[in-house]
Amino acid sequence: GLRTIGVITKLDLMDEGTDARDILENKLLPLRRGYIGVVNRSQKDIDGKKDINAALQAERKFFLSHPSYRHLADRMGTAILQKVLNQQLTNHIRDTLPGLRSKLQSQLLSIEKEVEEYKNFRPDDPGRKTKALLQMVQQFAVDFEKRIEGSGDQVETYELSGGAKINRIFHERFPFELVKLESDEKTLRKEISYAIKNIHGIRTGLFTPDMAFETIVKRLIAQIKEPCQKCVDMVISELVNTVRQCTQKLAQYPMLREEMERIVTQHIRDRESRTKEQVMLLIDIELAYMNTNHEDFIGFANSQMSKKKAAGNQVSDSLQEKEKKYMLPVDNLKLKDIEKSFMSSKHIFALFNTEHRNVYKDYRQLELASESQEEVDSWKASFLRAGVYPERTVVQLYYYCLLLRYYCVITALLRVITALLPCYYCVINVI
Repeated sequence: GLRTIGVITKLDLMDEGTDARDILENKLLPLRRGYIGVVNRSQKDIDGKKDINAALQAERKFFLSHPSYRHLADRMGTAILQKVLNQQLTNHIRDTLPGLRSKLQSQLLSIEKEVEEYKNFRPDDPGRKTKALLQMVQQFAVDFEKRIEGSGDQVETYELSGGAKINRIFHERFPFELVKLESDEKTLRKEISYAIKNIHGIRTGLFTPDMAFETIVKRLIAQIKEPCQKCVDMVISELVNTVRQCTQKLAQYPMLREEMERIVTQHIRDRESRTKEQVMLLIDIELAYMNTNHEDFIGFANSQMSKKKAAGNQVSDSLQEKEKKYMLPVDNLKLKDIEKSFMSSKHIFALFNTEHRNVYKDYRQLELASESQEEVDSWKASFLRAGVYPERTVVQLYYYCLLLRYYCVITALLRVITALLPCYYCVINVI
């Protein structure tokens, strides 16, 4: 009861030998603002035309004469309740008035700025509506471009928006979706063995056929299509949300806002189909020819392992001894999602060791919680870069090299975003 004011009525109707003294003294159920007792007119008083002043005098006499309430008389009664409520209202107005004044000033400045934009419009100008329409469309185009490019004088400081979210999709969500495709070593070895045996048929082969390699690699490359399609869908969804945010300034023109959203969204959807076609074409091109003379297949794994080992030693040497005790070995370290409890709104995932060893001191797993799914995705992407992969995945160097190689799909998607920026020309032409 931090904001509650307790009001106790019908004190004059209580049975003999009973009273509400403990409640009025704020002992039984304490409230920060306490309790106030009142005695209202009865139905008999109302029927007898007893006026308000007489009722207040009778109430005052009751509290002064009652042995249990006599010491509280100066804090009881309808007049005291009225005084307390007026004081609370005054305090509330005093507390909220600065914020209200600031809000009104902000709205006034916004309206004055909007009026300034139309100061050159003459009421008798027959083309004023067309000029105003073109100006609003051009302003929408500028706002859309600024949100995607990240420029502009108004930068969001509370959450990611526009181009920043698209950047996160490219560099965090998309790589994480690719890692989910990796097969475990046992299954991959079995598939390679079956492919080699099926290609040899009834003959016993002496060398590993290239066709087996191409068959396995093509199947793995084909799996990349789904994450790429998902990446395009996420980018398109973010673009549509950005369009809605940019049209908020047109709230006073609902029909114009609706039509502008429809035209631009339709333009984005048209580009979506073309984008997916180009992404699929890029993957089909990679499927058509296997360049086994590429450096990825010639000592690339060994060179990368030696570089990582050297870099790890350098980092370890530069750390102080007190910092090393908080480090976790990434060997056999995986991460997994944990279902949210019924009463919790946090998103939780855990780090654990696949060999059932303690991850840190006496803990078999470390649970990490975040307020939003975006934060969880960001953490997972960071662990991914550190070499900690999702549950039931084992990294295969040569397959990981393939994933890195086809990571260039991002470049194609970036070009699509650039192509989407001039979409406002379509709006102007249609309108």
